[in-house]
Amino acid sequence: VLLAIGRDACTRNIGLQTIGVKINEKNGKVPVNDEEQTNVPYVYAIGDILDGKLELTPVAIQAGRLLARRLYGGSSKKCDYINVPTTVFTPLEYGSCGYPEEKAIDEYGEQNLEVYHTLFWPLEWTVPGRDNNTCYAKIICNKQDNNRVIGLHVLGPNAGEVTQGFAAAIKCGLTKELLDETIGIHPTCAEVFTTMDITKSSGQDITQKGC
Repeated sequence: VLLAIGRDACTRNIGLQTIGVKINEKNGKVPVNDEEQTNVPYVYAIGDILDGKLELTPVAIQAGRLLARRLYGGSSKKCDYINVPTTVFTPLEYGSCGYPEEKAIDEYGEQNLEVYHTLFWPLEWTVPGRDNNTCYAKIICNKQDNNRVIGLHVLGPNAGEVTQGFAAAIKCGLTKELLDETIGIHPTCAEVFTTMDITKSSGQDITQKGC
């Protein structure tokens, strides 16, 4: 049983209404623009109280650093809330970076996307005889932008470590072609992203017979 209860935004009793800062009445969170600015120009908000943003400590740290640099250091760089690597540390880890498939469809249109996916069997599972075709990997590519990878998802051992590495590549504009040209390290779970050739739209079988 997984209880993902989130956090409460304790913003109702700190005087925001006195200066006119608007909050989402349903959850107490604060709507902001792409520079973390509230509806009151001189009030900014970062971290878990942001409405519609990820509740992750590293995101809050990064947003705070970038906000300080914009306010006092002459920078114009904004926080990227899309390409954020994150992991659910369940016994079988899940990692993701970029868009989930549903949001990618909403943003770019299903006709402009190509989704590659596969099931796989980690080598370390072969000796204890753990079930094959339990682990899963998927990338979402924007066909209108040189098949740039806009979403990466993996369900398997060490998903957090795998996702962290690929997150940097996604920030650099990773494409499907670059993945195909990358030599995989055998036998690793991350290698599966260098050998994916079955598209979701094809309907082909993605089950694996071996590691």
